[in-house]
Amino acid sequence: MTEPVPVGEARETRLKRLHMRSMRRGIKEMDIILSRFSQSLPQLSDSDLDAYDQVLAQNDQDLYQWVSGQEQPPASLAPMISRIAGYN
Repeated sequence: MTEPVPVGEARETRLKRLHMRSMRRGIKEMDIILSRFSQSLPQLSDSDLDAYDQVLAQNDQDLYQWVSGQEQPPASLAPMISRIAGYN
């Protein structure tokens, strides 16, 4: 389930929230992968942050399969999953 983005959330607050959600995952592999990628969040556009927020709403088992190339991600998430996979 996607958490609603707080209305009027400052960019700096959003970056911190996304970074924390990247580090606090269900499985260690995704903690590592997403924590590394979260270092690039300040360079992302607001629409890219929206896409990343959608990725973070997915369960870790699916994310790991997608990022590792074991399964194809849904088309709507594929561009961001590809960026994450290419970052590591």
